[in-house]
Amino acid sequence: MATQRKHLVRDFNHYITCYVCKGYLIKPTTVTECLHTFCKRCIVQHFEDSNDCPKCGIQVHETNPLEMLRLDNTLEEIIFKLVPGLREKEQQQEIEFWRKTKSRENGGDDTPRAKRARMDDEDEEDGDHDHHRSDPQIAICLDCLRNSSQSAENIVKGLMKKFIRCSSRVTVGTIKKFLSLKLKLPTSYELDVLCNGEIMGKDHTMEFIYMTRWRLRGESSYPMVLQYRPRIDFG
Repeated sequence: MATQRKHLVRDFNHYITCYVCKGYLIKPTTVTECLHTFCKRCIVQHFEDSNDCPKCGIQVHETNPLEMLRLDNTLEEIIFKLVPGLREKEQQQEIEFWRKTKSRENGGDDTPRAKRARMDDEDEEDGDHDHHRSDPQIAICLDCLRNSSQSAENIVKGLMKKFIRCSSRVTVGTIKKFLSLKLKLPTSYELDVLCNGEIMGKDHTMEFIYMTRWRLRGESSYPMVLQYRPRIDFG
């Protein structure tokens, strides 16, 4: 009876490593135009400066290559099973990153008294201030919907970077507040947030919109596109 050959992890490295960073694929994301796969962070950062695939060089999209990306959750699970401890390492690094970020936001004071004060403050915050660090994340493209007949839209400039990643539990109301701050809108301005041409309610979560508006209407591109329309509030 022939003995079964054991395979080492390095035998599969060609299939589970990122061409950009040379490490194991983290949140593997595939370019649908050429089917090359990279770490999500690597390919998104690459597309900030180029519209071409970093591996084969083909033009992925003339204006918005991020529309041609798809997360490969199956491959991610395979990699976590192949590489012992990788999942735990990534989770720990993410926790450490948010811990350091939180520390910097609070002036870097990590004494027990400061930590206790921060915990008390967080308990008093409402849902709009909860960053939901451990929630499932969703990528969103925030696109300005312009109409030459509306003066408010002509005055407001679009976001410099319109792609964001946030908790799937974030509501449209929170997105509106984020946009108002980033666009520096006067208090006389209001924002409508739309998906597929339909105005979304302020209490709708990103997960709800994705499941009931984006995915169910045949939209499968990544990320989900939300449009915002500034208008003058006469109320």
